[in-house]
Amino acid sequence: MNMLFLSSIFLLFALFIYLGCAYLPGERWQMLAIIPYKKREDASWEGINLTYYGFLVATASIFALLLSLILLKAAGAFLPGVLAVVGLLFALCIPAARFMARIVEKKQYTFTIGGAFFCGLLATPVIVMLVNQVLVKTGHPALHMSVLLAAVSIGYILGEGLGRLGCVSFGCCYGKPLKTCAPLTRKVYSHLSFIFTGTTKKAVYEGGLEGEKLIPVQAITCILYTITALISTGCFLHQQYSLAFVLALFVSQIWRIYSETLRADFRGFGKISAYQKMSLASIPIAVCLTLLPDAQTSAPDIGQGIAILKEPVPMIFLQVLWVILFFRFGKSMVTRSTLQFDIVHKHI
Repeated sequence: MNMLFLSSIFLLFALFIYLGCAYLPGERWQMLAIIPYKKREDASWEGINLTYYGFLVATASIFALLLSLILLKAAGAFLPGVLAVVGLLFALCIPAARFMARIVEKKQYTFTIGGAFFCGLLATPVIVMLVNQVLVKTGHPALHMSVLLAAVSIGYILGEGLGRLGCVSFGCCYGKPLKTCAPLTRKVYSHLSFIFTGTTKKAVYEGGLEGEKLIPVQAITCILYTITALISTGCFLHQQYSLAFVLALFVSQIWRIYSETLRADFRGFGKISAYQKMSLASIPIAVCLTLLPDAQTSAPDIGQGIAILKEPVPMIFLQVLWVILFFRFGKSMVTRSTLQFDIVHKHI
């Protein structure tokens, strides 16, 4: 059953990644919808752009959170307590994504997953302890710290991995031009590079790199993180919770430190960015958290975990969260649109 579950989600994510890398660099796949909101004197309308970036980030986050919930349910975790922890984490990390970017990059209308992750890593143990105090006082079973940290870390790395497809769509987090790289790098990526088109792609309006072959750092991150999430899921299902946590955290943070050397977008001031420093600081924090003993629980039952799909409360929670994430990250603040409405007289 475990192998069937892992194989199924592997095929789903592989299709998701393949289609995303094949189509999303094109100009067509940046804007998803436009909402007219202000009429101009010439009878045209100014529109709010809703982006595929927001759609993909929201969808990736819900996929990731659903996987975490399935694993926690499979391990027998008390679901209301889990939802309380998740709700508090998202309440912290969603505003932190913009707040941390504003501090590091001095830009008001941008987001950082790295900064939000660092805030979440520091806050998660505290949130779990606070929720556990409430659960114990109300006569409910406490959450196992090691089990929850493992599931959350798997959800994090999967969410950031699949969420990089949103970066491919918007043209952000872009890699260096191949023409500026060493010969070996150019040879490796010559047939795998990303080429962005369209004046509203960030690689174009910020980097001036329209039509250039770029290192596909978003795709590499997407594939590496997704594979790591699946391997960590296998460890989780074999009750190796600390190993699952360490693998997800170490791979994500070590790759973040290195991958920034492959990127050409602005990452803050200084040769070593603040995001790299956060990732470096995350490693000893993760090591300290692994000193917690693994929970002595029965082997996770993936069939019991999948049964969460039939429960209305978590499913409604995920749908509401998707809407919040979509409008939070999908409403473009750096692009705008002009709309003109006409009558098709021959169809009257």
